Amino acid sequence: MRVLLSNDDGYHAPGLAVLERIAAQLSDDVWVCAPADEQSGTGRSLSLTKPLRVRRFDARRYAVGGTPTDAVMFALAEVMRETPPDLILSGVNRGGNLAEDVMYSGTVAAAMEGALAGIRSVALSQKYGVLAPGEDVSFAAAEAWGERVLRPLLDSDWAPRSMVNVNFPAPDVGPVRGIRIVPQGLRDYGRARFETRTDPRGHDYHWLALGKVAVAAPGESDLASVAEGWITVTPLQLDLTRHASLEPLARAYG
Repeated sequence: MRVLLSNDDGYHAPGLAVLERIAAQLSDDVWVCAPADEQSGTGRSLSLTKPLRVRRFDARRYAVGGTPTDAVMFALAEVMRETPPDLILSGVNRGGNLAEDVMYSGTVAAAMEGALAGIRSVALSQKYGVLAPGEDVSFAAAEAWGERVLRPLLDSDWAPRSMVNVNFPAPDVGPVRGIRIVPQGLRDYGRARFETRTDPRGHDYHWLALGKVAVAAPGESDLASVAEGWITVTPLQLDLTRHASLEPLARAYG
């Protein structure tokens, strides 16, 4: 099995090294094509107005000066054109990608690009709690459970143009309780908040502020389950059509 790895935290991110160790348990044919720098929150953006600069470290390792979507697209179109991957893994992200995060996440976006190409693709993210100054994020749950999460997926039937989103719980919620298949949740943050500051030249600038994390609603969503110590596996589809609304809208338009 040929495996392509990417992420949104950048080529040198610790989570990518963790993902390489997980992938090595599945295959000895592992390739890496990741953004050169951190691209968190870039979603499925493309670099359309500037050229991509690519650094080749060896025959199977590349860093792309662009977004996660750029990296996967370049890997499929150029690096692996003649020998496409059988599986694409994205991550392991530093921080969870839960609920509406999937709409903004570059980690999920890299997997979505693979799904668009008809390749089985999985996004993996490691949630973490409050960190002490200088403390690094622990990827212990992802490292210990990564291969166990992926093996059943490889033996399952996948719908066309779909992907899977995996989240590992933070260490501070206690031992991992197991794996739970759950739907995507939804937070209620209210309105976004920006902090306005003034630069040394007297010009105002605005910085999106990270507000208090909304409490997960009870139930078996990805939000609630990860908070309870479960590893969550959520199938996602690229078709955003709300099929239940097609007929009512057709009637409304006569």
